[in-house]
Amino acid sequence: MAEDPSTSLEAVDIVIIVLHFVIVFSVGLFVSWRSGNKNTTSGYFLAGRDMSWWLVGLSLYVSNIGSSSFIGLASSAAASGYAVIAYEFHGIFCLLLLGFVFVPVYFSSGITTVPEYLKKRFGGERLQVGISVINLFLLVLASLSAEMYAGSIIIREALGWNIYLSTIVLLALTAIYTVAGGLKAVIVTDALQTVVMVTGAFILMGIAINEIGGLDNLRLDYMTAIPNTTAKYGNTSCGIPTSDAFHIFRDASASNPNDLPWPGVLMGIFLLSAWYFCTNQVIVQRTLASTNLSHAKAGCILAGFCKILPFFLMIIPGMISRALWPDEVGCVDPDVCEEICGNPNGCSNIAYPRLLVYLMPAGLKGLMLAAMLAALMSSLTSIFNSASSMFVIDIWLKIRPSSTELELVIAGKFCTLILVVVSVLWLPVIEAFGSGELFVYIQSISSYFSPTMFALYTSAILSERINEPGAFYGLICGFIIGLSRAICDVIFGVPGCGQVDDRPAIVKNFHYLHFACFLYAAALFFTIAISLITQPIESSKLIRLTWWTKGNQLPRKPMSEEEEKKDIENEAIKAEKMKELAQKAAARTSFLGKSWNFLCNIDTTIDEKPPLSEKEKMELDKKLTSIEENPLVKKIVAWNGVLLFGVGVFLFAFYG
Repeated sequence: MAEDPSTSLEAVDIVIIVLHFVIVFSVGLFVSWRSGNKNTTSGYFLAGRDMSWWLVGLSLYVSNIGSSSFIGLASSAAASGYAVIAYEFHGIFCLLLLGFVFVPVYFSSGITTVPEYLKKRFGGERLQVGISVINLFLLVLASLSAEMYAGSIIIREALGWNIYLSTIVLLALTAIYTVAGGLKAVIVTDALQTVVMVTGAFILMGIAINEIGGLDNLRLDYMTAIPNTTAKYGNTSCGIPTSDAFHIFRDASASNPNDLPWPGVLMGIFLLSAWYFCTNQVIVQRTLASTNLSHAKAGCILAGFCKILPFFLMIIPGMISRALWPDEVGCVDPDVCEEICGNPNGCSNIAYPRLLVYLMPAGLKGLMLAAMLAALMSSLTSIFNSASSMFVIDIWLKIRPSSTELELVIAGKFCTLILVVVSVLWLPVIEAFGSGELFVYIQSISSYFSPTMFALYTSAILSERINEPGAFYGLICGFIIGLSRAICDVIFGVPGCGQVDDRPAIVKNFHYLHFACFLYAAALFFTIAISLITQPIESSKLIRLTWWTKGNQLPRKPMSEEEEKKDIENEAIKAEKMKELAQKAAARTSFLGKSWNFLCNIDTTIDEKPPLSEKEKMELDKKLTSIEENPLVKKIVAWNGVLLFGVGVFLFAFYG
C-alpha cells in the first residue's frame, strides 16, 4: 500500500496535518493562559461554569464521536448494514433524558463529578469510591482501549508509520494541552475539531457516493458484495450480506453478537445509551460546565440533532466500502484476513480508513486524516480530564481530605500523565485482541457493567425511598452478575463464522443486549428490595437531591453531622495552605519558576479577603445550585426538545 502513489501522503497532506495540530495546540495553550480560575477544581474540571450552549453541544457531540466511532460504526455497517445506527438514534432520546431529567438534579445538588452525587445522596464513602473505581475500570478497558485500537488502525492503514512511536507522540501532545488547560481548553478545542472532523467526513461521503454512481446503486452493490472465498465454507451464509441489511430491526431470536435482535435494539441499546449519556462522567461533565440549566438543555438538544449525522458520515460510507472492496473489507477466510489487516477474525474494521486512503485526493486526504486524528485527540482529552476529575474528587480527597485546591488540580494532572503511560503500555494488549468488529467489543463490555450503574442512578434520582444499603448492595450484586457473564465470554470465546458454536446454551443464546436488560432489572430489584427492608433516609436530607425535591430551597441537612464538621475544618486548613503556596509561587521570579507556575496553573496573587460568612455561603450555594430559567427561554428550549423527540421517532420508523 505504501508504494502505491495513490495511497501515499504528499507534501500538501503533511502540511495540512501539521497546521491542524499547531492550531489546536496553540488554542489549547491560549485558553489555558486566559483561564482565570483554573487553579480551582471548579475552574479546572468545570470550566468555571460559564460555557455557552453551542460550545457545550458541540463538545458533547465530538466527545461521543471519536475514532472508535468512525472505525466501529463503519465496520459494523460494512458487516451487517443499518442496524448499528440504532445506537446513534437512541442517543437522541438519551440526550433529552440527560438535559431534562438528570441535569436539573445534578445542578440542584451542586456536584462536581457524577459519583460525587452519590456521596450527597446517600452519605458515606464506599458507594462513591466503588462507582468511581468501576468507572475508571471501564474508561481504561472499554473507552481508552477502543480509542487506542482505532487509532492504531488509522495509523497502520493511512500513514504506514510505526504505531507505537506515532501514538506516543499523539498522546504526548494531547496530554500537554489537557494538563495545561483543564476542561475549558478541552471544550474549546473540541469545538474547533468538530468543524474539521465533520467537514472532512462530508467530503469523503460525497466522494464515496460518487464512486458507486449514487445512493440508488448502493442496495444492489452492497447485497452482491460477497468475497470470493465463501465457496470453501459449507455454511454459505459466511460473507454474504444479511437480507435485513437495510433495516434496523432484526429477528428477535438472533444470538450472534454481531447481529442485533429487535428487543435488544429497543431496550438494551437504550439502557447502554442512557448510562453513557446520563451518568458517564465524560459526557455529564460537559453539561455541568454550562452557564445555567437552559444552556445545558440547549446544548443537549444541539448534540441530539448532531446524532443524525453518523448515518450519513459513517454508516453509508461503511457500506460503500464493503461494496467497493468485498474481498478485503468483507473477507471471511482467516488466512486471507490475516494477510490483509492482521486480524484473522475479519477486516471490516478497515472499511473507513480504506475509503480515506484510496479515494481522497491529495490535500483532502490530509484534511480527513487530520479530522480522524482530531477525533482521537478529542476522545482522549475527554477521557483524561474526566478520569482525573473522578480520581481527585472521589478518591484523592478520601486519602487527603485537607488537600488544597492546588494540590487537587496537580493530583488530577498527575492522574492524566499516569493514564498516558497506561495507554502506551496497553497497546500490545490491543494489538493482540481478536475482535472482528470493534463496536461489538465496546458494547459487549458496556452491557456487562453499565446497566447496574444506570439502575443505581435512576433509582436514586426518581425515588426518595432508596437508601445507602440498598444502593450499595444492589451495585455489588449487579457487578458480580455482569462480571460472571464477562468471564464466561473470556473462557468460552465467541466462534467465528463457519465455526462450531459449542458454548453453553445460557451463553450462546443470551445476546449481550438481552443480558443488559436482565442485568438492569436484577440490579434494580436488589436495590429496591434491600432499601425497603432497611431504614429510609430523612426527607430533610434529600432536599435538591431527587427529581421531586430539586426545586426545594430549604436548607438541606447533611447526611452526617460529623462529616459536615470535618469538611468545614478541612476547608479552613486548605485556605491557609493556599495562602502559603501563593506566597512561595510569587517568590519564583526566574523563567523556569514562572513556567512551573503556568504549567501547574498556580495563582501568585494572595487573597486577603476575609472568609465568607454563613449567610454569604448560603447565598453562594443557592446561586451555584439554582435551576431557575427565563420563562421564554425555557419554553423555546422545551419546544425544540419536543421537535427533536419527534425527529428521533421518525428516524426509527423510517429506517426500521
